[in-house]
Amino acid sequence: MAKHKQIAASSMLDRVLVLEMVRVTEAAAIAASELIGRGDEKTADAAAVAAMREAFNDLEIDGTVVIGEGERDEAPMLYIGEKVGGAPGRGPKIDIALDPLEGTTITAKAGPNALAVLAAAENGCLLNAPDVYMEKLAVGPGYPEGIIDLARSPTENIRAIAAAKGVKPNEIIACVLDRPRHDKLIAELRSIGCGIMLIPDGDVAGVIATTNPETTIDVYMGSGGAPEGVLACAALRCVGGQFKGRLLFRNEDERARARKWGIQDLDRIYDLNDLAKGDCIFAATGVTDGSLLAGVKRRRDGKMTTESVVMRASSGTVRWVKGEHRIKG
Repeated sequence: MAKHKQIAASSMLDRVLVLEMVRVTEAAAIAASELIGRGDEKTADAAAVAAMREAFNDLEIDGTVVIGEGERDEAPMLYIGEKVGGAPGRGPKIDIALDPLEGTTITAKAGPNALAVLAAAENGCLLNAPDVYMEKLAVGPGYPEGIIDLARSPTENIRAIAAAKGVKPNEIIACVLDRPRHDKLIAELRSIGCGIMLIPDGDVAGVIATTNPETTIDVYMGSGGAPEGVLACAALRCVGGQFKGRLLFRNEDERARARKWGIQDLDRIYDLNDLAKGDCIFAATGVTDGSLLAGVKRRRDGKMTTESVVMRASSGTVRWVKGEHRIKG
């Protein structure tokens, strides 16, 4: 009986899964890297999905995908609700949020900051976010609680951050996705002298960049995918920071999708702990070079290298992992 006894999720997160998660993101990143610059987003994404799924199924877990590639009729693998892991009914019950290739367009065009990312947490600790847009506002650690607020204007938020940092607004750098929907936001920020780092894609990396002083990014602003917001919050839970999010709906179909996943208050402003709570793990491996991680490199000696980061919320531990892999051929 002891052999099949349910293992406590928290102890499994502590002892095993932290580094095992890196192997999963490494597998996805390596698979996607073969399609860098080939102009084929779908094939790159499919390669990452297949590799991540195979790697998950080597783990002794009873995992459920709560944020994945879409609903079952939209995604053949790693869909929301899919069971993963090699120990169904026996291993620890783990909820998983994932994006096997965060930055499909980036990968297809060989741009910066493409990642393979995932978050794992005890059952019920990650929000089942619908696949809709989310307005996001994030800063790294070290600021007074409540420094950011979606009820305030972008100008007011920038001024509050600047005051807390002891600088002028024109010394603050905001990270914003380069999209037409952000034209008004960009114009407002520039009107007060705020610097803007525009990114083509990859807002998980954009949010996490606020936690690293070397990026010079102070705040992330703008709208992006709600599932990516959950992934970013899992990382912030581990290293510190603040996040505010509000779901954005373009039509009644999207509102119905949110209700389907149990969201009743469609106007709610979510805090960091609303999206990711408990002892969660965040792991990411670079596909292409970026501000957070180096991408996959193929060497002349028949090996390749990867760079990953894995974090755990309960301890605040952050591990940077450099891997060397033999190229299969």
